[in-house]
Amino acid sequence: MRSVRIRILLTLLVLAVVGVGGWQLLPSQGDKNKAITLGTTDAVTALDPAGAYDAGSWALYSNVFQSLLTFEPDGTQPVPDAAKNCGFVGGGLRTYRCTVRDGLKFPSGRTMTAEDVKYSFDRVKKIDSKVGPSALFSTLGSVDADGMTVTFHLSTPDTTFPLKVATGAGSIVDHTRYALNSLRTGTDADGTGPYRLTGYTKDKSADLKPNGSYKGAIGGTGRPIQVRYFTEGSALDKAWQDKQVDAATRTLTPKLLAALNPSDPTQRVSESDSAETRNLYLNTHASSPLHDVRVRRALAWLINREQLVTSVYDGTVDALYSLVPAGITGHTTSFFDAYPAQSVKKARQLLTEAGVSTPVRFTYGYGEGRGQGAEEAAEIKRQLESSGLFKVDVKGYEWTDFQKRYTAGKMDAWAVGWVADYPDPDTFGGPLVGSGSSMNTGYSNKAVDALVSDSRQYTDRSRAASDFRSLQAKVADDVPLVPLWQQKEYVVTSEDVGGGQYLSDGTGVFRLWKLNWI
Repeated sequence: MRSVRIRILLTLLVLAVVGVGGWQLLPSQGDKNKAITLGTTDAVTALDPAGAYDAGSWALYSNVFQSLLTFEPDGTQPVPDAAKNCGFVGGGLRTYRCTVRDGLKFPSGRTMTAEDVKYSFDRVKKIDSKVGPSALFSTLGSVDADGMTVTFHLSTPDTTFPLKVATGAGSIVDHTRYALNSLRTGTDADGTGPYRLTGYTKDKSADLKPNGSYKGAIGGTGRPIQVRYFTEGSALDKAWQDKQVDAATRTLTPKLLAALNPSDPTQRVSESDSAETRNLYLNTHASSPLHDVRVRRALAWLINREQLVTSVYDGTVDALYSLVPAGITGHTTSFFDAYPAQSVKKARQLLTEAGVSTPVRFTYGYGEGRGQGAEEAAEIKRQLESSGLFKVDVKGYEWTDFQKRYTAGKMDAWAVGWVADYPDPDTFGGPLVGSGSSMNTGYSNKAVDALVSDSRQYTDRSRAASDFRSLQAKVADDVPLVPLWQQKEYVVTSEDVGGGQYLSDGTGVFRLWKLNWI
């Protein structure tokens, strides 16, 4: 998911409308209640929070549903949202208790109680969707509800549990509208967030109206919003250039981003550092030609990230050499340390030791229309095949089909972006490389699992840095994935829309209510 990380928000540029000519461009007072249209290439996998673990879905959940906790802008610790208060009870970090806020109303008119909270967490684990967020609650043993009080009983100490509660996985649903054992279908969503979903067409649009009965952490709701979904970055580019959308983010093409003109008075541009990453995941199951660790290490010796970010992304992303990105506690350069430069000689030696015939042939899949997936795959194919040691069969798939294929282990390699769920290195640990990870690479290492578990005992997260440095060294040695790049975040808006720089800040919350007519 995903789309979540500490994003170090550096707003490099926000162009202000000044002078009489500028004010003439502003919408009339009567137009200020019209919807602000935001374009994105992110896809929504499911409207049901138990059925999705991706950035596009969670961006919508941030606005339609409430979790017990949320993150304030640039915050690293969650604060109450649907809860009045929350905290660990007793010692040992194994019992977590929250009191639900009074007067929260679902669209049906029902008042939220602790039973709805318990039900929401129980169904995520019970449904256990292959593309859902149940892996986030691996330490959750059981949930009790009593009136407006909910108590979580954890199987092992986990100081990061409140961070997970604050994500889209913790979205609270109306227990009278969502089945316990199956995902809800259709185009409705019943949440208590700052917006109500008033219209939805899959892969096309989501219409959001401010929820006048919202009570929670944010001061107030924003303007009506229409999110428009585009399957290709080039289509989003065109919609932006043709002024069919008032704002655009995730993901304009590198060509357009690289050509943005800071002096253009018709737009506002914000650029920020991000902890969003993209990795090449490798199938380690016995049936895969990449099962042998020496084959995976050989592959790692042939990847040239600098060439990739230059030729495919026009420098709009940064090369990444570790599981945990820059700006996050415990970040290292473990893959640079282990594989400092391309070496066909070292790769050939490893394949010879493995006793495999060359070229090693494997399949590589990517999600169609999601950024530069096709161009990226072509460049990685070129790099690997130019060595004469690998033969790569590349194929793109529609996004939902792609998710199902990689979670079923039907590809040997696949590239996926990861938007951190919360601003902590833990989001890059268990979900990506722990046993039973959401990426289903088949990778399992008891030492890695132990490091993930041990790191969760430290309330002072800086003390977890040593565990994550060790974890990254083991990942570089075992190569269940190859880090490729770290994203920069871009938001562009028209000159009469403000707040784009606050839309996303690395806490995993997508703040549509920050967008406003000026």
